[in-house]
Amino acid sequence: MKIVKALSLALAMATGVMASASAADLFSSPEMCRLVQPAHLLTIESNDQLTDEVVRMMTEAVNVADSSAWIDSQRHAFTWASEAKVACGKAYGYLRYNHRDDDYLNKCECFYKRMQQYMY
Repeated sequence: MKIVKALSLALAMATGVMASASAADLFSSPEMCRLVQPAHLLTIESNDQLTDEVVRMMTEAVNVADSSAWIDSQRHAFTWASEAKVACGKAYGYLRYNHRDDDYLNKCECFYKRMQQYMY
């Protein structure tokens, strides 16, 4: 009986750890975004144009993440929209202070593309 309880506790703990990981955390390898690597965002030279593009992606991701149609759907668009809005929000925050963070720009575009992949 003690073994069953110990196994149940171990399983519950493992499930809790996996449940707290986000979609992006589960796939941290660069191959995850091979569809968008290198990110097009990194090729935009104008900070104003780059900011506009990041804000466009972030706004669409926020709209999808807040839409009950996507929240209630069986598709993973909501998950990737949530990831995209965070990554694009961080990229935008850096851009507001004239800093280009390549990592967040890559994540923003990657997660945005993944969101779109599940939407259409």
